[in-house]
Amino acid sequence: MSAFTRRTRLVASALTAVALLSVAACSSGSGTDEPDAATSSGYNLTADQNRITTDSVPEIAAKVPQSIRDRGTLIVTGSAGTAPPLRFYADDDKTIIGSETDFAHLLGDVLDLDVELTAADWAQNFVRVDSGQADVFISNVTVTEERKEKYDFSTYRLDNLAFEVKKDSGIEVKDPKDVAGLKVGVSSGTNQEALLVEWNEQNVAAGLEPTEILYFQNATDYYLALGSGRIDAYFGPNPSASFHVIQAGETEIAGTFSGAGADLQGEIAVLTKKDNGLIEAINEALNHVIENGTYQQVLDRWGIANEAVATSVINPPGLPKKQ
Repeated sequence: MSAFTRRTRLVASALTAVALLSVAACSSGSGTDEPDAATSSGYNLTADQNRITTDSVPEIAAKVPQSIRDRGTLIVTGSAGTAPPLRFYADDDKTIIGSETDFAHLLGDVLDLDVELTAADWAQNFVRVDSGQADVFISNVTVTEERKEKYDFSTYRLDNLAFEVKKDSGIEVKDPKDVAGLKVGVSSGTNQEALLVEWNEQNVAAGLEPTEILYFQNATDYYLALGSGRIDAYFGPNPSASFHVIQAGETEIAGTFSGAGADLQGEIAVLTKKDNGLIEAINEALNHVIENGTYQQVLDRWGIANEAVATSVINPPGLPKKQ
């Protein structure tokens, strides 16, 4: 959920930029007609993505609102560069790639629509959907009860969060009390921020040492802070943390949690404006690609198969409102 700037180039950390560029060069394309898949040597980070595709389904496409069908495009908004492997810029610094964009293109295929990818800062993506500038927001968006008051959701991935720490730091985060006394980085306006704030309040009320919460929007900033010791951990999306751990080799995962807290498995979903007539078509399209296997190919391609859902659900229980 945290945003990369356009100039972040590839990926994860200013501390490991040379290493990551080397990986990108090694994985710059398969040279075959087969879609690329994640391997131990890295990912395809080039603009030539050789995306997974699927056929259109006329009976599902017919359920798209007429105004969108007449336009012929599905306008998809998302963060300007969510940390890989979700939504980020390729090595040409302008092409948006990642698992979230692949899911968007699969939806476009099923609905027989061209996909127009746009980017904005996190909060502005909601504004774009509100104003009708974008049809859907696909960028690691967690279902929450508060958001369900204004938006419709169709799920496509589990929402798991991770604490990333320096290798051999000795830090383990198994439950909320383990963040007491730590300096933890997080991105503003995210569900991980909400959880971290809640845990800190609980810990302080129990007489534990407070957590110092520091805010970052760009991946280079929080990885520099982690590398220099200004923060003990960064709390963010599990896919992004796992990607960085593999690619950089200087950090490790200290603990993972559901994005909805201890009592509910959080889910990531396509967001669209409430009651605009689009969510049923989106839901059926997602279930179609789950059934035909192309959904799984995207997960495998980006190394996030452990976040698969068996079925896409419209407006499931979400992260509860803060009392």
